[in-house]
Amino acid sequence: MDAFWMPFSANRQFKAEPRLLTGASGMFYRSVDGREILDATGGLWCCNAGHARPRIVDAVQQQIATLDFAPTFQMGHPLPFTLAERLVAIAPDHLNHVFFTNSGSESVDTALKIALAYHRARGEGHRTRLIGREKGYHGVGFGGISVGGLPNNRKFFGSLLPGVDHLRHTLDLERNAFSRGLPQHGAELAEDLERLVLLHDASTIAAVIVEPVAGSAGVVLPPVGYLQRLREICDKHGILLIFDEVITGFGRIGKAFAAERFGVMPDMITTAKGLTNGCVPMGAVFVSDGIHDAFMRGPDNMIELFHGYTYSGHPLACAAALATLDTYAEEGLFERAIELESYWADAMQALQGLPNVIDTRNLGLIGAIELASRPGAPGARAYDVFTRCFHREDLLIRVTGDVIALSPPLILDREHIDRIFRTLAHVIAETA
Repeated sequence: MDAFWMPFSANRQFKAEPRLLTGASGMFYRSVDGREILDATGGLWCCNAGHARPRIVDAVQQQIATLDFAPTFQMGHPLPFTLAERLVAIAPDHLNHVFFTNSGSESVDTALKIALAYHRARGEGHRTRLIGREKGYHGVGFGGISVGGLPNNRKFFGSLLPGVDHLRHTLDLERNAFSRGLPQHGAELAEDLERLVLLHDASTIAAVIVEPVAGSAGVVLPPVGYLQRLREICDKHGILLIFDEVITGFGRIGKAFAAERFGVMPDMITTAKGLTNGCVPMGAVFVSDGIHDAFMRGPDNMIELFHGYTYSGHPLACAAALATLDTYAEEGLFERAIELESYWADAMQALQGLPNVIDTRNLGLIGAIELASRPGAPGARAYDVFTRCFHREDLLIRVTGDVIALSPPLILDREHIDRIFRTLAHVIAETA
């Protein structure tokens, strides 16, 4: 097993006791030893419609036999144009243009480059500063880790991009522990942007990028009114607001996008994961009319944006995305997250009082259970829960530090929810 250097993994620990999956269908994975593993993570936040869905499988199989690849540099094929139209139809009204990428990391770096180029195109090239947020995760490109706020993702890689600063995070266990839905306290933390404006001057700031719901940091929810206030401050100072919806996009919290759920319209949205239900790598950046139109000047034969990827709008990815959108619509999966939200929240809240459970957080069909760390061994308690769930209880969860993160496929039912939380309650008590 040594040849594969695994991503975001303790390689030596994993290879001493591997957890290998060999198949998947619906709500379940199949392990190498033939067990059916209930998927409470949607793969890696991405399989929103479940696994091996026939419509999506058929679309990819047919596409690879018809057109396996076509360039999109000065050439084209019909599928990305069709897909872009489908996507803007479910996006917030003013986000009418889509730039295709191959991952969330590429979507973030693309959005940051568009933001910088936009200001230059309109004569404000002095706006070069980017603002992220503590605890933010925006992928692993140099742009994404620069605006990101997870220390381990940053500290090994040098000075990163210059001119980047960070807002304070919004996680506040003292005031908001065991909130049901959005926490009530903390909207004032948006005022931290005014502090950075005062420090750096608004004329130097190009964009602010935040996750509406921070996923990789352990499901950190925005306080009521926080995102609205960020929007107001950005408008006041001419700063672009980018929502990173790689996790929240495509139904995870009950609407196509968190922007719609929260009623806050950004200037760009970055997506990936649920766009193709995780089956073919693909990302997309949704761009407002105002940003797009600022580039559409000069001679018609001039390339407007010197940026792109060999696989932007790849035929297989487009076919998968179109079939995924059909599946979401036909099965009402965005609405399903709302239908099950209260039942899911009840199950989350019922964990309060278990040994070492210091917080639960939930919205739509996303959730986090935060555990008290063992003295001198941060992350060990949650990791024990993770491995016992997989090896003994046939349940796949995800952990980050001592936070258990849950993001099941949107096709789950109440019986699945009951099993997930019954198992977690048992294992959390067992590992106390």
